[in-house]
Amino acid sequence: MPIKNSELILNPDGSIYHLNLKPEHIADTIILVGDQDRVEKVSKHFDRIDYKSQKREFKSHTGYYKGLHLTVLSTGIGPDNIDIVLNELDALANIDFETRTIKEKLRSLRFIRIGTSGALQEDIPVDAFVVSEYGLDLNGMLHSYRTGAITIPEIEHAFIEHTQWPGFKARPLLIKCHEALEKQLVSDQTFKGITLTAVGFYGPQGRILRLALEDEALNSKIQSFNYNGLRVTNLEMETSAIYGLSKLMGHQAVSINAIIANRSLGTFSAHPGETIEKLIAYTLERLTDEG
Repeated sequence: MPIKNSELILNPDGSIYHLNLKPEHIADTIILVGDQDRVEKVSKHFDRIDYKSQKREFKSHTGYYKGLHLTVLSTGIGPDNIDIVLNELDALANIDFETRTIKEKLRSLRFIRIGTSGALQEDIPVDAFVVSEYGLDLNGMLHSYRTGAITIPEIEHAFIEHTQWPGFKARPLLIKCHEALEKQLVSDQTFKGITLTAVGFYGPQGRILRLALEDEALNSKIQSFNYNGLRVTNLEMETSAIYGLSKLMGHQAVSINAIIANRSLGTFSAHPGETIEKLIAYTLERLTDEG
């Protein structure tokens, strides 16, 4: 049965509604960045760029780096934007826009998020790289989908008990990254652990400017959480949403973050731009390293 026009929205030129892309415009390996200005910082390393597009905050370049066909796409900030981006990329890969039906043979994409983040642990310095072995979802977006088969309830229960998580908030969900992609990015230059994905930047991440927090001790509770040696290393606003939607759709995903702040120490990188540039170069090399 064809998908209704109100559900799969296409532009007059046949491109997907928000991303303004057609199926032929995306590679199987897609680098996701939050900031649209970061797209050029990635694609400047490409050997060639074959296609460029931008609509709203969604900017994309597709080309080749050392023989690897790549798309780099800006998502904007937050899990709500990830819901748009992942669903529309999946539609580009797995829905026939002519018949508006799901294809019989599904295409699995690889998503690599290159982001910035704040560390929660004192031993993770600013300018370090963290590979997100797990995404811890605190924002609630994934509860709109059937996630029972992709989460890890025993660790979620331990986290809920340790932090005394209130029942009126969205239940935390834990999702693992794709192990093969994780192995490509992990090295002696990286940390790894649980990346917490919040719904906002200030109160949801424990920042206090003028407003009081519902639980001012939450970050210290999260920092002290330990499940058989597994701890929450950092927090940001996209990773768990990428992991959850990717697993539900049959795609592969991993997130690697430049640590530009240490929340426990109250420090911030003196040169965040340089750190991000180094992370981009590191990630591209690891993705094309056949050794």
